[in-house]
Amino acid sequence: MTNEVPTEFETVPERPLAIIPGESARYKLPSMHPEGRKFVGIAAAAVLVTGFIFEWHSVAWLLAGLTVWVIAFFRDPIRVTPSDPGLIVSPADGLVSLITTVEPPRQIAGEGGLNEPCTRISVFMNVFDVHVNRSPIAGTLTRVVYVPGKFLNADLDKASDDNERQYFIVEAADGTRVAFTQIAGLVARRIMRFVEEGTKLGVGERVGLIRFGSRVDVFLPAGYVPAVIVGQRAVAGETVLARAGSTPLLGGIAQ
Repeated sequence: MTNEVPTEFETVPERPLAIIPGESARYKLPSMHPEGRKFVGIAAAAVLVTGFIFEWHSVAWLLAGLTVWVIAFFRDPIRVTPSDPGLIVSPADGLVSLITTVEPPRQIAGEGGLNEPCTRISVFMNVFDVHVNRSPIAGTLTRVVYVPGKFLNADLDKASDDNERQYFIVEAADGTRVAFTQIAGLVARRIMRFVEEGTKLGVGERVGLIRFGSRVDVFLPAGYVPAVIVGQRAVAGETVLARAGSTPLLGGIAQ
């Protein structure tokens, strides 16, 4: 079921954080993902050329601001992930833009996939969100399917079917399968993954990145219900998107 994927594989080392009961956490400045280094280099070179060679100082200041934004875009903060096997955590930072019931796309259906209507939770990432994506559960990556497509606004529902995208299925040790999709957006022109089929993943482990601005859809297996509401902000590797059980859908107030 694997299609050819126009991407690069790289190993992104996990940076374990010891959680010691009774001690307080301390803020750590987020590191930058290696994928961002070349973009920072290009932006910084443009600042030097415009500011010191051509002496276009106003342009140089604008490019300096762009350089800071590029550094921020590729930030890769440490995340502390709940490890309860009955939880599904968000694979992406962003806004929970839609929760709906859908038929599973054919790319994640069939043997070894999802084969009945399921709940889909969409998380929209703007250009200011962290764009490193993480595994929603612990398990084995059993399927990856890349689909070329358009670059519509990722906030539109039809982006799930029309845009360039990449499907993943992760299967837990108990057979639970969670599927999720990286979806390119209006300005997102590259979908990257860091893992191959057969890779054993920890919950919250880094699996890929999309640049710049995009969406991730998560397809819940039977027996799981959303633990978030539309309009809520999600944090990759930390926010619980869904949990096992039959709790009714949550309501909320925007204020």
